[in-house]
Order: sequence, then structure tokens, then C-alpha cells
Amino acid sequence: MRRDKTNAVSRPPRAGSSHAAKTAVQQTTARVREMHQAIAARSFAVLRRVPLLAGPARLVQTAHDGIVAGVYQAIHHTSGVLFDATATIEQRRLQQAPGEAPGRLATRMHSALNGVFGDHLAATDNRLAIAMTLRHAGAVLNMVGDSPCSAPPGSGRRLCVFVHGLACDESSWQPRPAASGSASAVDFGRRLQADMGYTPLYLRYNSGLPISRNGGELAALLERLLAAWPQADSELIIIGHSMGGLVAIAACEQAATAGMNWPLATRMLICLGAPQLGSPLERLGHLVTSALQVSTVTQPLARIATARSQGIQDLRQGPGPVQAHPAAGHIAYRFLGGSLAEDVEHRFGRLLGDGLVTLGSATAQAVAGDVRTAAVGKLGHMALLTDARVYRQIVEWVAALAEPERAAVDA
Repeated sequence: MRRDKTNAVSRPPRAGSSHAAKTAVQQTTARVREMHQAIAARSFAVLRRVPLLAGPARLVQTAHDGIVAGVYQAIHHTSGVLFDATATIEQRRLQQAPGEAPGRLATRMHSALNGVFGDHLAATDNRLAIAMTLRHAGAVLNMVGDSPCSAPPGSGRRLCVFVHGLACDESSWQPRPAASGSASAVDFGRRLQADMGYTPLYLRYNSGLPISRNGGELAALLERLLAAWPQADSELIIIGHSMGGLVAIAACEQAATAGMNWPLATRMLICLGAPQLGSPLERLGHLVTSALQVSTVTQPLARIATARSQGIQDLRQGPGPVQAHPAAGHIAYRFLGGSLAEDVEHRFGRLLGDGLVTLGSATAQAVAGDVRTAAVGKLGHMALLTDARVYRQIVEWVAALAEPERAAVDA
């Protein structure tokens, strides 16, 4: 124990928000410097072709390059010193109040940062990189070793795992305070527990990581959950929004391939606005990035654009229609898409979709398996998380799970 304690003390502190800010500022400064140099080089190249100006142009360029190099180097070092000092203050604050929970705004900003740069944060062992956890009522569900986890009060054998989308966290499933009293805004987790007895569990994860990696981590986490849950005959449904749906699909496929047990207890996977065929917005981003690569002047901007996380880039093509795996063929897949248009069958409405994901991508049919789709009009991408019409469709799908059981009992 003494040796472990010594190692813990000698281990350098993990980087935090100050380190991330320092990296962002210095990388942006470097890209601006590259663009400045590219523009200046073209201008001086033109001047050197003019008779009688070639010599003076070279002298001015030499002076210009020296001054510019000094200015940018000063910015680089000054920002480094400033953020290193901030990191020291940040570390002391963490040591003074290690158990203090961050506020909702801080949590959302944290999740957004992971959505954009999460793969970089994880690769550099930055403390801002989110570790995947399951939560109930804001608290992390403790699953240690082989001992049963402490189930929330009133929990039974029915579980529902909610998986948020890109750059979000579990709070995205709760209606905004201004809309909490509205009949059109519903807390899916609370209502499913009250109406159908499903204990809501919420996943928080680093959405900047590759979707396949998050799928593998979720598969392992659900295996531990079902093994540690006090009810041995538990029943599971999963509801994923946007990227969360793709992560859940990847988890089902990887778990079935690995022969895990939890897919046998999983009855249904519901995807809300999941871009199975890719997101047009990310395809546009990839096209713009490719265009910026053409010119030496705009290549620094292209490097900034390509710094977005692998999780975002994975949304460009999507995994394609779901293929029912033989080992998990009993899982019912349900896909729901939204449309900004009132008429979901209108050509423009299907093309526009919910503003981020087209209806065709959100409701792509699987080749085989128990698959059903639905579409809801006058609904944006984030509204899929709390809309009452979406909840009614979810209840209809989930309630149908009990019909074969009742029929078997009656027979």
C-alpha cells in the first residue's frame, strides 16, 4: 500500500481545462501564422518580379519575416506562461474541494468540449476527458467487482438505458425549465418509470471518441450492469438519440460477436434521429475542409477544421442500415425521425429532416429483423428528446413487447 501511495504522489497531475485552452490558443496562433506567411509570400513573390523592386522587396521580406516570427513567438510563450500559471491555480483548487460537483452549465460545456476534441483529450490523458459511466438521478451507478450494485429505491427488473448524442450529456433528456409545465414537453425517464415500471439509467460518455470504441465500452459496461443488478431476470431496453443510437447499435453488434450475455436480456433498441446513412452537415464539413486544402493560403484553416474529433467525422457516412446479428436477432429495432415540415411525406420535408438528419437517414430500413419506423412532423433534432408525441410512440412500441407474453399466458 505504501508503494502505491508513493506512485500516486509522484505521478504528474493530469492536464485539465487550462492545458486544453493553452493547446487551443497555441495551435490557433500557429495556424494564423501559417496563413499570414502564405499571404505575405505570395505578395513578395509578385513584387520580386517587378524590375528595380526585386532587391528592395527581398530586404523588406527579410525584415518582415523576422518581425513576424518574433511577434508570434512572443504570443506563443506568453500564452504558455499564462496558462501554466492558471493550471497551477486550477490544481490547487481541485485539491481544496475534490468532492464538489460541477454545475449544470459547467457539465454541458464539459460535454461539448469532449464532443469536439474528446479524442485528443483522451489521447493526452487530460482530466477533461469523460469516462463512460451510468447514472441515476445525477449519481454514478457504482459497479465494483462481483458484488451487486446498489439499485435506486423502487427499482425492479425492468431497466431503460438512455444514450445521449454528440456533445451532450444526460441532462439533454430533461425538458428545459421554461417548458417543464408544457403538455408538449415530457421527461421520458420519469414517465417510463411511472407508466411502465422501467428504471431510467443515463449514460454519460466522451462523444468525441470513435463510435466503434464507444460501442465497445458500452457493451462491456452493460455486461457489468446486468451481472451486478440485484434482479437476476432483468429486462433491458435502450433509447439512443442521434449519435447515441449509433453507439447503441455498435454495442449490440460487438456484444453479439463477443458472445456477451446482456443482449439476451435486451428486448428493444429505439433510435431517435440516428443518422444511419450519415449526416449531411458533416458531409458538408468534409467537403469544405477538402476545398480549403486546395490553396496554400487556406490550408491552415483546413488544419483547424480537421482537428474536429473522430466522433464527429464518423457521422459523415454512418454505419449504414442495421444488420440483425444472429446472436441478437431477437432485439426489436425501432427508428424514429423528425421533420421540420408538418407533412412528413412532403419531398422538401423528407430532404430537410429534423434540420440535422434527413428522414431517410433516420429511418433507414434494415435488411432483416424486427424493424419498425415512424416519423413526426414539425419537430427539430433536439426536440426529439422531450416531445410528447415521441413519448407516445415509444410507449406504443414498448407496450407491444408485453403482448406476446400475454398471448402465451392466455394460451
